[in-house]
Amino acid sequence: MCLAVFLLAAIVAAGGASAKLNPEEWLREAEAAYDGVTTYTAVFHKQQRVAGELLPEETILLKCRKQPFSLYMKWIRAPYKGSELLYAAGWNEDRIRAHRGGILRFVIRNIDPRDPGLMEGNLRPVTSTGIGYLLEAVATNVRKAIKAGELTLSERGAETVHGRNTHVLEVVFPRERAQDYAGRRYVINQDVESKILVRIRIYDRDDQLVENYGYENLRLNAPLADADFDPKNPEYHF
Repeated sequence: MCLAVFLLAAIVAAGGASAKLNPEEWLREAEAAYDGVTTYTAVFHKQQRVAGELLPEETILLKCRKQPFSLYMKWIRAPYKGSELLYAAGWNEDRIRAHRGGILRFVIRNIDPRDPGLMEGNLRPVTSTGIGYLLEAVATNVRKAIKAGELTLSERGAETVHGRNTHVLEVVFPRERAQDYAGRRYVINQDVESKILVRIRIYDRDDQLVENYGYENLRLNAPLADADFDPKNPEYHF
């Protein structure tokens, strides 16, 4: 019996050791998974805290192409239902083309992605949208914390997100340096099958939710064509 208890303890200890996450290896695996993606479509869920106020969640049909970087976005639920946005690197003088929904749908605007009016109510420019940006932001901050020797990365079990099986990871930075990492705590959902990051929630030093981004119905390497990023597409209203 004592031998059995000893063997069980050894197995548990070995399992714990093997389960320990190496942050750099984890990042490389996630980056390799994204490297294999050329296009994707998804329903993008976005929520941000701006000027201290947590804004309503936005639900957006998203099409994305990596080269040249291109975005098509259509808001499919209130508060901005019917709004559309189109961006392609090198096209339209690198401006976005957009219109609101409802009675304003006929007012088409060509705007710099960092236009103050467009940035009002947003923490980041629209060109920072997508699973690639999400991964890049996480990788930049995690590697910065690794170099400074102040990273805490933990596995938090499993969770189903938008119908996908995901691993939950928590990244924690020092409270006094939260400003340096655009937040103190990140909760990340990584798709078990594809290794793509499908949701991230960012909390500030007071543990308030600041940013929440998720990707539902994510279809990797979707068969997108130039027409999907063309304002003359008959399905669009530009």
